[in-house]
Amino acid sequence: MKILAFGASSSSQSINKALASYTANLVEGSEVTLLDLNDFEMPIFSENIEKELGVPAQAQAFVDAIAQTDAIVVSFAEHNGSYSAAYKNIFDWASRIEKAVYQNKSMVVLSTSPGPGGASSVLTQAINSMSYFKGNVVGSLSVPSFYDVMKDGEIINESVKQSLTALVAKL
Repeated sequence: MKILAFGASSSSQSINKALASYTANLVEGSEVTLLDLNDFEMPIFSENIEKELGVPAQAQAFVDAIAQTDAIVVSFAEHNGSYSAAYKNIFDWASRIEKAVYQNKSMVVLSTSPGPGGASSVLTQAINSMSYFKGNVVGSLSVPSFYDVMKDGEIINESVKQSLTALVAKL
């Protein structure tokens, strides 16, 4: 199984990228491709820029990465209760190429934060919108207090580890 994983954040130390990578790698025998949103920097989406410059190659690369995979594991960072600007911009450009951005792929949708909220507001938004863009969400989890749950690249909370393992079993 080919799994595409990414944290919907541009932070070089993204805890969401770490969670998505860890979770995707729970699927034994899978081939995991880990995306870094910083590799998809583009002008802020606007119809004016699209008319003037066309759709950036990075947007096509994002759509192509989804097309070449069997399943997706994404973990959303929460910025002021919503998506990060980096993710939203990539998504907006990608949707100009393919309205069905997630191309009917099975998805595990996650979120995490250092605090007790676990970025649950953005997770709810993501879950509620994925079907409009052909994301087949098979499971989701908000992971609060990230630094109490993951140490040195490993989930140390057994309950969270079991929940993540159960989620990826649905892919």
